[in-house]
Amino acid sequence: MALPQFAYADPASIAARQRNDKKTFTDSQIIEGFMKTAFGAEYHLAGRVDRIRKYHMPVRVFIDGSSRIDRHTQIGKVINDIAKRVQHLDIAVTNKRDDANTIITLVRDRDLQKTITSFYGAEKAKEIRESLDPQCLSGFRKNDEYEIQRSDVILTVDSSDFVFLDCAYEELLQSLGPINDTNSVPWTMFNDDVSMGFFDIYDQYIMNILYDPRIRAGMTVDEVRAVLPDILPDVRSWVAKTNHLPSP
Repeated sequence: MALPQFAYADPASIAARQRNDKKTFTDSQIIEGFMKTAFGAEYHLAGRVDRIRKYHMPVRVFIDGSSRIDRHTQIGKVINDIAKRVQHLDIAVTNKRDDANTIITLVRDRDLQKTITSFYGAEKAKEIRESLDPQCLSGFRKNDEYEIQRSDVILTVDSSDFVFLDCAYEELLQSLGPINDTNSVPWTMFNDDVSMGFFDIYDQYIMNILYDPRIRAGMTVDEVRAVLPDILPDVRSWVAKTNHLPSP
């Protein structure tokens, strides 16, 4: 079985996780993870969380801050990897801030809390620190139809390569919609007890369901459940093809 090729040289810890990554899941296991991450929110800033949230426009990402070229390069390769593995998602880096609807801000660890405060204000920043104690953070703004309009991702540059890549994948993917973390699903990076450092098979299922055109922003749980039987076979075929897995 051929393993997915990553866009950067794998640190040993990431390569080991890749080899051991679980690749076979039942429909019910995939659906459980999708429902638990696409609905709800780990930290609820504002608005209802019982509807699907996603982009219905191309996602253009601008990388701001830090002169560390290696971190900029790693993020670019992470974004390319996500674009390759999520069929109906148009995502790419832009060098023009005015063209971006997703901003990745790179900061030193010592400046993380100050940056969060500048984004969300002192009161919300204090709540975020006490609730999440984050190493990195993402959030988005949506319109009245639950379509995401803008995302912000904050990453610290002075962590290890593994921690940086783990944060980059998780926060970028969450900024696209599945913002709820859950500790009851052991295969997803959207579990605070799970560290990946790469775009694992299970989360590719979640993202490909979310960005299937039959899933629309604003859909309820019942509306999503009604279309999942038609979506899952197509998602399974795409994930198998992209990752050189046996045909479902």
